[in-house]
Amino acid sequence: MRIALLTACCCLALNITAALTPEQAATLPPPASHRVDFTKEIKPILEASCTKCHGRGKDKGGFLLDTRETFLKGGDSGPAVVVGKSAESYLIELVAAVDPENVMPIKGSKLSAEQVGLLRAWIDQGVAWDNNITFAKPAPLNLFPRKPAIPTAIKAAHPVDAFLAAYYQTHNVPPAKRVDDRAFVRRVYLDVLGVLPTPEETEDFLRDRRSNKRAALVQELLGDNRRYAEHWLTFWNDLLRNDYKGTGYIDGGRKQITEWLFSALSTNMPFKTFVAQLVNPPTPASEGFAKGIVWRGVVNASQTPEMQAAQNISQVFMGVNLKCASCHDSFINDWSLADAYGFASVYAEGQLEMVQCDRPLGKSAPTKFLYSELGTIDGKAPRPERLKQLEQIIISDKNARLTRTIVNRFWARFLGRGLVEPLDDMEQPAWNQDLLDWLAADFQEHGYDLRHLIARILTSEAYQRPAVGETEQAQKDFVFHGPLVRRMSAEQYIDALATVTGLGQNLPNAQINLRAADRKPSATLDSGVLAKWIWAEPNAQTKAPASTNYFRKTFVITRIPSEAHAFVAADNKHTVYLNGKEVGSGKDFSKLDVIDLLSHIKEGTNVIAIRAINDPAAPDKPDQDQANPAGLIAHIRLRSQQARRGLIIEHVHDFATDHTWRVSMKREHAWQDPEFSSEKWSLAVELGDAKLAPWNLAEKFEIALSNASLYGEVRAALVENNPLMVALGRPNREQVVSVRSSVATTLQGLELTNGETLARHFQRAADRLLQRGDDSTESLVNQIYTSALQRRPSQPELALVKQSFGNTLTRAQLEDVLWAVSMLPEFQLIY
Repeated sequence: MRIALLTACCCLALNITAALTPEQAATLPPPASHRVDFTKEIKPILEASCTKCHGRGKDKGGFLLDTRETFLKGGDSGPAVVVGKSAESYLIELVAAVDPENVMPIKGSKLSAEQVGLLRAWIDQGVAWDNNITFAKPAPLNLFPRKPAIPTAIKAAHPVDAFLAAYYQTHNVPPAKRVDDRAFVRRVYLDVLGVLPTPEETEDFLRDRRSNKRAALVQELLGDNRRYAEHWLTFWNDLLRNDYKGTGYIDGGRKQITEWLFSALSTNMPFKTFVAQLVNPPTPASEGFAKGIVWRGVVNASQTPEMQAAQNISQVFMGVNLKCASCHDSFINDWSLADAYGFASVYAEGQLEMVQCDRPLGKSAPTKFLYSELGTIDGKAPRPERLKQLEQIIISDKNARLTRTIVNRFWARFLGRGLVEPLDDMEQPAWNQDLLDWLAADFQEHGYDLRHLIARILTSEAYQRPAVGETEQAQKDFVFHGPLVRRMSAEQYIDALATVTGLGQNLPNAQINLRAADRKPSATLDSGVLAKWIWAEPNAQTKAPASTNYFRKTFVITRIPSEAHAFVAADNKHTVYLNGKEVGSGKDFSKLDVIDLLSHIKEGTNVIAIRAINDPAAPDKPDQDQANPAGLIAHIRLRSQQARRGLIIEHVHDFATDHTWRVSMKREHAWQDPEFSSEKWSLAVELGDAKLAPWNLAEKFEIALSNASLYGEVRAALVENNPLMVALGRPNREQVVSVRSSVATTLQGLELTNGETLARHFQRAADRLLQRGDDSTESLVNQIYTSALQRRPSQPELALVKQSFGNTLTRAQLEDVLWAVSMLPEFQLIY
């Protein structure tokens, strides 16, 4: 008996041949007695038990099952069968488990005696094989361009609806009226900008009598550059693994692409260029996606940066799941370990040794793209040249997989389910192939314009059909009846609350200039205050002794501000005190530290004190001159609000570092305390404004102060994750996330009913609403309903609140009303 050399995932190890003894042959199940049907009886056996290792291009042990010819050829050491003699065929020996230590298939269910009998009869009867049946790897789907003609048999004003008209007839989908204007305006605002329309925006649309007002509204919203970019950051952050904190950011093993991404979205960068700059970054600004995450410690070979690049580019832009094949030949699709390593090698500095399930194989795979039909990559070329070749292959007009993949993602985004499912498996057929192909071709012909694609979908009657419950659409044999009812994303929910309450996020964690997207003059200098670099000595920007400077500034405010932040940088480091309490510090003079002052500020006289340290130029060489550039710059932004005739008036109290600040180079007891007198200290020396070299912080001041001008209006997509957003499904983005779960969870229920984040928001919101001076139940409930639901409350709804709370509302009662409305399915769902 032979002992086969088996691989972990092999099904048939046809490497060694020998004849069975008569005794062994006698133990075989007898052949089936009838004429065997290959298609009905043999094909299912081979498909279920053999093709994972020997079909669809895979040839473990040299044995390939693709055709009758390759089957009869056998493996590395001989034929698999002897035609007409099943008892002498090695295949039968393996599947019949003559040797218990050498049974095929290794994994999964073993063949039954009946199945072995069918195989024996098939071999004895001559190994009949239908010519039209093959187990070869099929030609890739959705790869090359195709633009079908728009159907004309059924009249439709919109191309999407023309393709769907015949589909509706074939699948007996009844006609449906458009959703009404109120539902449409809510749906399209949430889909394009991620926010609810204000009551004024809703009423303006309802009063519009133009026949094309829906298409006009879509175009108007797509032209709102800043809000569009803020909303679509969520979609692309999930796909591109971009975030503001998390694994890798602290130690440099991961890099944000936020500034590049926001700019690309706000300027409507063509998708072709967008992809090119991510695949082959022309500057460091977009390199974070392909760079991936450098994990700490020892990690699996499938998580190297090169392999991450291959996995993520494949998934995001080509709709290919390469993760399984990064460790071993995939069990869920046709991709092999060699395919994954061949692609990863494009990003490698040298040869990548293939590693199978943490076992080095001692060989490498040829450098290649996933689909050789689209082009080749020279594995011997320098890395920059390889990346350029990859870029050109992916963005080539003949690569329609790129366009189909993004079309499919956007269709799923707006209608709840892709034309192809799953979204990350574009080797599947679409439920309407002509529609997918036409949209992809139209997208390409219009310059890879994502906003054009959005408008195409959102102006169709298909998008405007009434929403359908997910359970009605979840059946295996899917039939499109209309958009699915969708849950708001975590960010949409937070931003919707901001529309209702007037309270957005305070400051962005994303370091981008939000105002720049408005195409309007910057609001950074709305206070008229210009911060100056200061020090105790002149020309410190050129050279100053290693020393510590102590700075103080007294300021008076007549009311507690609603916002109080300090934006500070010092060469080399600083510590900030307010009224004697340390409130922040920093040691990177290439960036501004943003410090919240609100908890320590008081009405009347306040003192801000800053210790700035200029470190020695060469501390390890004390005999050398230690002088080097030194300076401090700070802008203190103070804003207060006052209700006047139902309006909120903002007052500006900003100030900044300049020659009026006091400075000393001597440390004195309690120098930072408000009671300390600094009248004998010198006045600071102004060195220059934020543009001053060697620091050149003008642009960073511009960004920080410009974003601060949006204090309280910042979108949820621009801030770090919090417990509420985690509960509502915002991921940590360590992996590509193409679809967030829409299923309600226990964690969501707990956070929405008892979470501190939401409770604090409603407390602040109630204070703000009551600050306007109107505590009338009817007025406040009307305001909340029109903001949250785009309608006034019904008489029973208003009567219920009045019955529960009376004709006026306290803060606690108003919090309850806000909470109750925010829990309504009508608020949380997109219909």
